[in-house]
Amino acid sequence: MAKLRMMLFFGSFNPVHRGHTALAEYAIAEGLCDKVAMVISPQNPFKQNMALAEEMDRYTMVEAACKNTRYPEHITPSIIEFLLEKPSYTINTLRYLEQNNGSDMEFSILMGSDLINTLPHWREAEAIIAGYDIYVYPRPGVDMTFSTERTTFLKDAPQYAYSSTEVRDRLERGDDTSEMLDKDVRDYIRSRGLWTLASKITMLTAAIERNPECGEHYLERGKCYFRREEWGKAINDMRRAAELMEDKTEATQYIALAEEILNYRYKDIYNP
Repeated sequence: MAKLRMMLFFGSFNPVHRGHTALAEYAIAEGLCDKVAMVISPQNPFKQNMALAEEMDRYTMVEAACKNTRYPEHITPSIIEFLLEKPSYTINTLRYLEQNNGSDMEFSILMGSDLINTLPHWREAEAIIAGYDIYVYPRPGVDMTFSTERTTFLKDAPQYAYSSTEVRDRLERGDDTSEMLDKDVRDYIRSRGLWTLASKITMLTAAIERNPECGEHYLERGKCYFRREEWGKAINDMRRAAELMEDKTEATQYIALAEEILNYRYKDIYNP
């Protein structure tokens, strides 16, 4: 009996967007595999990322997005890396899957042209290179500079001009994301208050309370206040960031911008 061909699509999916699911649909439609598992990367306990949503929030969004694909029976979320030792390494995940499912499944990997270029630097890269078929989709503006004997470049794979970072930026600004996100994912984000300026300020404030000497946190919170046009709070945070950070360029630029805006908008107060 032939083994099930399982393609592993690793990512933080923060949040999962239409570009991600389009790639999974492409893999199924082109017969590259029988199923795609969207493997959600866990939070790194040694590296704090303010923009990274909680693991189960990201799982719930991926689950919703998978259900709304053209192939819901063939595209599914996976929390396998939530359960393994952290920080997670791809080779450890692959070995666990081989040990527990290798008799029934054969695994391949789907990744972007930006990611495969870093593959030689991964932990035990040689084992991954020798042991697995790797399917690479193009990322806009990033050429594939590394490949293996088992690499297939998917030149016709769908390309989307946005990333999860750009989606988060739009969400923070309150811009429309309907072209980027599945409706159920948008609804979940709204219900949980994810990636709003208010939630980001709350997280950054908690981080500052834990570590009041981290200039980067003041800088990021100051940017949030700036975008909310809370000029006084923005200037205060930027001044504190400038005191704490070796590179003060960005903080001082924001201070100058905020003061210029105040000077222009309230010139009667500042120039009696």
